Amino acid sequence: MPSDPIWWWAFGVQLLALPGALLPVLPSLLWLPLGAGLWVWHVGWAAGWPTLVLALTVFFLGLIADLLAVALASARLRASRWAVLGAGLGLLLGLVGLLPALPFGGPLLGALFGPWLGAALVEAFSATRPPLALGWLSSARRGALVGLAVVAGLLVSRVAQIFLALLGIGGFLLLTWH
Repeated sequence: MPSDPIWWWAFGVQLLALPGALLPVLPSLLWLPLGAGLWVWHVGWAAGWPTLVLALTVFFLGLIADLLAVALASARLRASRWAVLGAGLGLLLGLVGLLPALPFGGPLLGALFGPWLGAALVEAFSATRPPLALGWLSSARRGALVGLAVVAGLLVSRVAQIFLALLGIGGFLLLTWH
């Protein structure tokens, strides 16, 4: 077990990636290079560069996973480019807005229904396909399907973020544990 207090600080900073991997509003994988950077600052580049390279690689893989998961999910249904923005706004409102205040609500419920509702509403009222041209029922159905696809993409992205966070933290332990 390392006795160096800077190692424990760097490890603690890296552990902050786990809560962010669960909730997309919090920074997640950004904590890995920050913790590795603290370690490199302490031990020097010659001894610490592998941890920083691993952390930066995991961070960039996480960015790619986020973009791909949501883009592929919304592209499958040919969603408008605004649907993802609506999902992001819905996520923020779901976490801090009305859903957590309901007796059966909470942050998890807000994190699931907020993006769905945001993407569904934006897609249903998209300027490229006005509701009157499709009919209200058809437009609402399409919005609901796009909302589900975007939420599925967000869930896949969260699973990838958790896996990558654990990979980064485990790699830090393997590379620095003496």
